[in-house]
Amino acid sequence: MSVAVETFGFFIAALGLLMLGVTLPNSYWRVSTVHGNVITTSTIFENLWHSCATDSLGVYNCWEFPSMLALSGYIQACRALMITAILLGFLGLFLGTVGLRCTNLGGVVLSRKAKLAATAGALHILAGCCGMVAITWYAFNITKDFFDPLYPGTKYELGPALYLGWSASLLAILGGVCLCSTCFCGPDDDPATSTSLPYKASALRSAGLATRLPPAASDEADSSFGKYGKNAYV
Repeated sequence: MSVAVETFGFFIAALGLLMLGVTLPNSYWRVSTVHGNVITTSTIFENLWHSCATDSLGVYNCWEFPSMLALSGYIQACRALMITAILLGFLGLFLGTVGLRCTNLGGVVLSRKAKLAATAGALHILAGCCGMVAITWYAFNITKDFFDPLYPGTKYELGPALYLGWSASLLAILGGVCLCSTCFCGPDDDPATSTSLPYKASALRSAGLATRLPPAASDEADSSFGKYGKNAYV
């Protein structure tokens, strides 16, 4: 497996984690517009933490949800899933930094680097799945209330933060898959193995040549030289 694919997966997963971190505090998870005249037209937008309202003049007020226990169950679950996704992403980012073959942190051997990179990829995949489930669950409740003719409350539409979160989750999953592909790295892709093979082959070849030479060759050369005296060449 190419090192470029592993590095590409790391940066894609890091980008997905950054986008998940931007999605969580974004105020536009769901949006509703109440039409009226120029002054009374107002826009209501909410996220997992607070609700805001603004009028056509640009004046807006925000208030946090008063009690966590008074919230709907799916909002509490979405909070937990999004926070879990970000924590898993940070842990995967740390392990991926150590496990990349293009880095030299901690003196980790190459085989252990592959395991760390695969573990980081699995964490990024879990983070992306948690973010995908949270955002899809939230969007499902929005569409369910919007198309329910008997729903008495305010009907909302999907906000831009949901599309950002879906994109972030897909990037985290894609980066995790690229990192997990390092666990399928064969022995031919191992740089340490590829550099050690020529050395072993040359050592074996030199040992084989040494055994093939007759042991008496050098003795014959010395004896033939000894038949002539020192003055034979004068």
